[in-house]
Amino acid sequence: MRKLPRVLVVEDEPAIAELIAVNLRHNGFAPTIAPDGVVAQRELDDVLPDVILLDWMLPGESGAVLARRWRQHERTKGVPILMLTARSDEADKIQGLDAGADDYITKPFSTQELLARIRAVLRRRAPQTVSESVHIGDLHLDAATHRVLFRAQECKLGPTEFKLLHYLMTHAERVHARGTLLDKVWGDHVYIEERTVDVHIKRLREALGQAAVMVETVRGAGYRLTIQGLPAGQQ
Repeated sequence: MRKLPRVLVVEDEPAIAELIAVNLRHNGFAPTIAPDGVVAQRELDDVLPDVILLDWMLPGESGAVLARRWRQHERTKGVPILMLTARSDEADKIQGLDAGADDYITKPFSTQELLARIRAVLRRRAPQTVSESVHIGDLHLDAATHRVLFRAQECKLGPTEFKLLHYLMTHAERVHARGTLLDKVWGDHVYIEERTVDVHIKRLREALGQAAVMVETVRGAGYRLTIQGLPAGQQ
């Protein structure tokens, strides 16, 4: 029997949580409801879900705080997180993405939109096509071991940043628009905003340390990976 994708619904409003759970069950998912971060953590410790639907406003710790913590934990850092919130300002969206959310959906939302976004993040979680190792200057990406080294020092990258770096390295010295990166790295779908690329580029640069200068912003066009970004004598 096919295993149903597990969805942890972290939502403190019972009516909303139950409505989401009912629609998930009717569409081939196995939902579990947690009303706050304490219960959610207990559920995560018990069984790791395939995706987390995380409300921003929760009793106790907020969804943003929980997302940031789970992103930093080895066991949960790869679980897709979809933030649910009534906050619609761009600054709030960026804050949610910066905290570690993979996507962001504003209340009220339609059932079909929610299901489409869940399926989208699950598609992106599917096995990646990154299969070749790449070397540019002192930057080495080993696809087999999923490690990135710069001058023999390991850079700790999340799964999305790893795939993003792999694409940039295999297409070095070219300028890539945000829309192109979304299609090539995240997949060809319409639910992820282009600003998401900026957040992951920021994370990538933070993880690369001294090699961050190799990831250039081309104003009005997109991003490019180049060895020219390194100071003279370090290329």
